[in-house]
Amino acid sequence: MFQRQSRHNMAKKLHTIIRYHQYQVDEKRRALGQLLGEVAALEQRASALEEEIIIEQKVASAEPEEAGYIYGAYAEAAIMRREYYADTISDVEKKISEAQEEVRQEFKDLKVFEITQNSRDEIENLEERRRDSALLDEIGQQSHQRRKSDNKI
Repeated sequence: MFQRQSRHNMAKKLHTIIRYHQYQVDEKRRALGQLLGEVAALEQRASALEEEIIIEQKVASAEPEEAGYIYGAYAEAAIMRREYYADTISDVEKKISEAQEEVRQEFKDLKVFEITQNSRDEIENLEERRRDSALLDEIGQQSHQRRKSDNKI
């Protein structure tokens, strides 16, 4: 009885650990999703900047005397923004790589506990079937003994 109760408590604890790791996997996936969204937004801004540069170049070439002076300052700022986007995207991609590894590791940990739980459940089911079979065998033997003794009378 104590052994069965102890196993029940261990199984309960294992289910708690599994839920914890599932939560951790979900949280790490959420954080990864945010980083992926951040990169997408930065890439979109960088793309918009490139389109803006093309438009400004066309305006500057159409009116070189008036826009030429202004375009120089704009081009310098645009180059700085381009570098900022490239550096930021690179930094976030490094974070994405780290976050992906964290998700993989947490998922691996979760799977270990789930496999352990499945094995324990399977062992428990086998033991229960064995106990049920032994009980049915005993009932069958008692029934057979009763029939035998009833036939003697």
